[in-house]
Amino acid sequence: MSPIRGVPSGWIGGKAFAGSGSHYAVIDPANDEVAASLTLCTAHDVDTAVDAARSAQREWGSATPADRAGVLASLGRALAADARLLADEEVRHTGKSIRLATEFDVPGCIDNVDFFAGAARHLEGKGSAEYSGDHTSSIRREPVGVVGSITPWNYPLQMAVWKVLPALAAGCAVVLKPAEITPLTTLTLARLATEAGLPDGVLNIVVGSGAEVGAAIAGHRGVDMVTFTGSTTVGRMVMSQAATNGTRVQLELGGKAPFVVFDDADMTAAVHGAVAAALINAGQDCTAATRAIVAEARYDEFVDGVADLMAGVVMGDPYDPATDMGSLISRGHRDKVAAMVDRARRSDARVVTGGAIPDGAGAFFPPTLVADVAEDSEIYRDEVFGPVLTASPFTDDDDAIRRANDTVYGLAASAWTRDVYRAQRASREIHAGCVWINDHIPIVSEMPHGGFGASGFGKDMSTYSLDEYLATKHVMSDITGVAEKPWHRTVFAGAR
Repeated sequence: MSPIRGVPSGWIGGKAFAGSGSHYAVIDPANDEVAASLTLCTAHDVDTAVDAARSAQREWGSATPADRAGVLASLGRALAADARLLADEEVRHTGKSIRLATEFDVPGCIDNVDFFAGAARHLEGKGSAEYSGDHTSSIRREPVGVVGSITPWNYPLQMAVWKVLPALAAGCAVVLKPAEITPLTTLTLARLATEAGLPDGVLNIVVGSGAEVGAAIAGHRGVDMVTFTGSTTVGRMVMSQAATNGTRVQLELGGKAPFVVFDDADMTAAVHGAVAAALINAGQDCTAATRAIVAEARYDEFVDGVADLMAGVVMGDPYDPATDMGSLISRGHRDKVAAMVDRARRSDARVVTGGAIPDGAGAFFPPTLVADVAEDSEIYRDEVFGPVLTASPFTDDDDAIRRANDTVYGLAASAWTRDVYRAQRASREIHAGCVWINDHIPIVSEMPHGGFGASGFGKDMSTYSLDEYLATKHVMSDITGVAEKPWHRTVFAGAR
């Protein structure tokens, strides 16, 4: 394919923006070819974007919920009309399969936009009342102001929507930095938002490096809140940069999701669920199943079943509808994944299937199952972020829960059992922001997404995410008209 021409550096003040930084080539990771070329933004360009956002936020924040909802509904329709373009762009800069983009990424984004178009009109707060007896108290939910968002490369469009839509619904303006290696769909989102009637300056995009542009956003005095999705290491850097100004922060970071299979599980369902949840987006998903923890009595059955199913997964051209799994994001990342598997192979672990870089162009790595991993091994404890599932046995239910929680992360987990009491125990005792029972990976716009521990804090999606972008203000009005209040005597006796 020919490179995409005329890609802007950003979208600022309702129009395409030409950055002042260096030339950059976006690479199609499935074939190593240039997908697009652009000029990167700089820290100075962040200042321009923040100024545009601050100028636009007051009017957008004072718009009625119905007006904001109308614009967001129009955006949902625009995304639906350009669904094929968005899917093609998403595949072009990520290497993911067209089937995943058209059946999961883009429809999920449209649904999320539609959800927040409705949620914009349903902000909730405690009822007004005379809690002191002498005053009427009421709660105001007000936008925090300008939000600086930094999104990752694994789901460029979806992560942008998760960050942008609740902020817009709450009345905030946004300055968003997508990963510079995957900017295409985020820029298209901004263009479509402007065409849908979003006021100029409410949504601004700056494409640049994390070291310069990301740091400039996180530490900017004109930014009232920073929200970040990405690795735990970078998330901690963002939090440190934001702390300079005491800026509010929301983080969705890494994960090492346990996939707990009890001895009474439906093994066919567990095997299919494990392969799907481990390989979605080529495993480049922070909620992906990464640690299969399986009852000893069913362990061999599970390992054999997963290996057989993985061996039939079709890896190849992302644009071929028959392809199940596309490439990883880059050759560099592919090599990192391969190195982790190689180190596991040199230890006592057993690579049952996959594990070797294929010949040819592109950043491909096959579905891989690594069995008999030790609890203290790198591949068991650290995030691989590739199509790699580890497997290890557990002895009893206590051991299963212990192993599931033996991680610094706490983003997602699943438990597979026919026993309702085991399922309830798992949902209570596994320490993760989402626990699936007899499934792993489904998400819905109505429910929150976010984790504990090294997986960050705060929520994306659902009405719970609106709390991240709203400031709660208590307004207390005297209803007595009395000049001398009884409580004044605690400070001064007063003249009588």
